[in-house]
Amino acid sequence: MHTRIQEQITPSRSNLPTVCANIYPKGGLDVLSREEVARLKDASSGGMHELLRRCALAVLTTGSTSDDPDAARVLYPDFDIQVTQQDRGICIELQNAPGIAFVDGRIIRGVADLLFATVRDLAYAAIEMVPECVEGLEGEAAITDAVFRILRNARVLQPADPNLVVCWGGHSISREEYLYTKQVGYELGLRGIDICTGCGPGAMKGPMKGATIAHAKQRQRRSRYIGITEPGIIAAESPNPIVNHLVIMPDIEKRLEAFVRMAHGIIVFPGGVGTAEEILYLLGILLREENQGIEMPLVFTGPASAASYFEQIDKFIRLTLGEAATKHYRIIIANPEEVARCMVDGIRRVREQRVASKDSFFFNWRLHIPLDFQQPFDPDHAAMAALDLNHGRKPHALAADLRRAFSGIVAGNVKESGVRRIEAHGPFRINGAPDMMAALDELLRAFVEQRRMKISGEYKPVYRVMT
Repeated sequence: MHTRIQEQITPSRSNLPTVCANIYPKGGLDVLSREEVARLKDASSGGMHELLRRCALAVLTTGSTSDDPDAARVLYPDFDIQVTQQDRGICIELQNAPGIAFVDGRIIRGVADLLFATVRDLAYAAIEMVPECVEGLEGEAAITDAVFRILRNARVLQPADPNLVVCWGGHSISREEYLYTKQVGYELGLRGIDICTGCGPGAMKGPMKGATIAHAKQRQRRSRYIGITEPGIIAAESPNPIVNHLVIMPDIEKRLEAFVRMAHGIIVFPGGVGTAEEILYLLGILLREENQGIEMPLVFTGPASAASYFEQIDKFIRLTLGEAATKHYRIIIANPEEVARCMVDGIRRVREQRVASKDSFFFNWRLHIPLDFQQPFDPDHAAMAALDLNHGRKPHALAADLRRAFSGIVAGNVKESGVRRIEAHGPFRINGAPDMMAALDELLRAFVEQRRMKISGEYKPVYRVMT
């Protein structure tokens, strides 16, 4: 990597220092096709320049704790990025970039790596995931193959012994809960476990931070701290600075599939609607007959103060998905060592099963993910009101629609498209069975009261549960 500063650091319109620079990446990014570069530059005719600009600004403000999709653009209104093809590779031109991404005239190495990953993934998506190609992803196998190809292109699939734990949890959590996620990450790291999260702050940062200390103590080199996100999320939640492998999936459904295909075990910390969406996604898949017997260790955990939180989650799952869903997870409160031991034991069983079934260690091909869990859900007001949240459905089918309900609330909370829809038409309306709606309303009210919906400021609900 080489950085050339074009101008001295100057203040932006918001009086924050900015930098203009040319970045010359080395490695896989020095080879892009002319068509890939053209799509990244062109904001019209299906081009991805505006998307690239938003995602690049997010990684250049790595470490920000804001969850407002407009915050970075307000602070750096003049920021722009261009990718140009040169004889010996590419040049990333940054105009009025956040000064916090630079030190002594050079871009911070970790920030540069995340920036390169952003360009890499969007360049790949510019060719592989344009509308004419996406229309061909009509079957389950085709979509799974697309997820695999994106992860392979990002170089995060490693044919090594299973040791990757995915950690889910909220971006807006209490200090006590955050410290607990660090303790769990530390215990995992002592046992040689690598960490994958949604790459943001809060429960996505804590396990990585704890693991870095443990990995250092164990003299473990080449540790992996993988962050998997998607454009709508990363634009509102900058990656945390510990992430050393960033992957931007095209949409939330492919992001969720990437998590469960790569995971050798999953830990769920306290969180809000996004965490509930992830739980329902995974349980809906595990409840399918085709997936019976597939090893996927799943632990819900938090400090003693989070006991009531998980009691409420457990109660909601039992009401909606039934008692059978509870056999797929274990709740462990205030015991980081036990969580780590449970994961290690579960990963041992995963390895044994993969060996016996001749499945790969790095991508769970045997897990059957049905099309209704893969197809992108566009949460507008009509789609949210049409969700079938009633009894009498198969648990996995109900889980799919419940997942969509929570996904819509996430969009209304932090994604630009969802925020604009709420501003234009008011809250989403969610309908369903009276007892289910009462339980959903109670759960969402608890998230609001516990400040799990928003990092700062007062939360204004983007939904209305029709009880």
